Amino acid sequence: MTQPHWVIVGGGTAGWIAASALTHQFNGTGIRITLIESSNISTVGVGEAVIPPFMTFIRNLGINEQEFIAKVSGTFKLGIEFRDWSKLGEHYFHPFGSLGRSLNGNDFYHCWLKASHEGDAGDLLDYSPAKIMAAQHRFFPPFKMPAQSGFETANYALHFDAGLVAKELRHYAEAKGVNRIDAQVAQVITDSTGKITELLLDNGQRVNADFFIDCTGFRGLLIDQALASPFQDWSEYLPCNSAIALQSEHTGSTPPYTTASAREAGWIWRIPLQHRMGNGYVYCDRFCDDDEAIATLQTQLIGKPLHDPRVIKFTTGMRRASWKKNCIALGLSGGFLEPLESTAIHLVTRGVQFLLELLPDLTLSDEQCESLAAEYNRRLLQDYEEIRDFLILHYCLTERDDTEFWQYCRSMQLPDSLQARIALFKARGQLPPEKDELFKKDNWLAVLHGMGIAPTSYHPFTNQLPSHQLQNALQAARQQLQTGVQSIPTHDDFIAQFCKSPLG
Repeated sequence: MTQPHWVIVGGGTAGWIAASALTHQFNGTGIRITLIESSNISTVGVGEAVIPPFMTFIRNLGINEQEFIAKVSGTFKLGIEFRDWSKLGEHYFHPFGSLGRSLNGNDFYHCWLKASHEGDAGDLLDYSPAKIMAAQHRFFPPFKMPAQSGFETANYALHFDAGLVAKELRHYAEAKGVNRIDAQVAQVITDSTGKITELLLDNGQRVNADFFIDCTGFRGLLIDQALASPFQDWSEYLPCNSAIALQSEHTGSTPPYTTASAREAGWIWRIPLQHRMGNGYVYCDRFCDDDEAIATLQTQLIGKPLHDPRVIKFTTGMRRASWKKNCIALGLSGGFLEPLESTAIHLVTRGVQFLLELLPDLTLSDEQCESLAAEYNRRLLQDYEEIRDFLILHYCLTERDDTEFWQYCRSMQLPDSLQARIALFKARGQLPPEKDELFKKDNWLAVLHGMGIAPTSYHPFTNQLPSHQLQNALQAARQQLQTGVQSIPTHDDFIAQFCKSPLG
């Protein structure tokens, strides 16, 4: 049987993630993969942080984690510190991994609520191993921690140079047989049914293929310009539509977390790499012009800037159909959600995962392929909506009213799905059952708690636990983490020993 030819248009992080995953899965099958990118077209390239599922993606490719981190100038990420989101002067931490352990089969959060009602149970984040490590700038891989140490339930992700990630994945993919063509697409040719059949390149070359993956960024060269897949705009919920990106010199120690500081019209990120700092201001240009945003970001820099500020414009939302005909859009061509929780690269790998699960081939009819596409689009919409709601949560619960931007955020209409979730939590600290969701209960708890939202009561089942027993158990758990963290190396020492970058 003739094997299909897959063509990926666009490189960058999204293109080379797709090429790496496909060539890894198709290895030895005879399926051809071609990636077309132009050295003359720059990528957005500001995705400098990911979330824990990316570590699984790298491991599944068989890539050595420590070597990869050194090559991409990576640092470790135990979570995100949010400053001034609920009120000016207040901060909270969204950690990766668990928040406490269940006690006698009872949910930990409700045990903590009961203990807090009856005495001093400490802060909820006192039971997060990732938060305890992050607060002291320490790091060690949780999966290498001793069982029952208290730290084995933490999790982590990475900060890195996105350009170096694309470079490393390109080496990986080309070594496995991906054919790269350095050119621009001059024309996309479709047939009478609307399917893409051929690409005419600016060097005169014609490329025929069976399936196409659009990784052309905001241009959406295939999915938008050729196939006109409509875009669903979510700006009413997430009004930020601009970003200033600016790299600066690295100074001081390296915190193992991202910082997101709320500002007058949005928020500023700070991402520590081994050789530099990544900085940016995400804002709504209805409340702040570009020059004002640049000035605001420059006053927040730690270390000298390494280049001129870059202005990036975007619209929050997604394609109604990221898989249309024989084209699948990945990354920015398929949709965009602001980088508040570093989900952009996750949505690329998730899209690749769905594609591999629903893989079309040349034996299927057009009608059968349409069924696969409908299921793909349903799953991707579910992921985007979940992440959208989680991002809105950070804004809508604010008590800030000091600027027009924050006044808008606290009064905007919410999606029904998010309204129902918040109402359920406020009633008695419960959240909907987890399905195939990215953000688990502990992720939602961290943000809800950090934004000052507390339920009216705890679950009555926890009343079966004697108060003194509960208080003693919680005190022991806190003490175990506070004592154990002292034996963990600093983040900088761990990097220096195991994954030092030549750029650092």
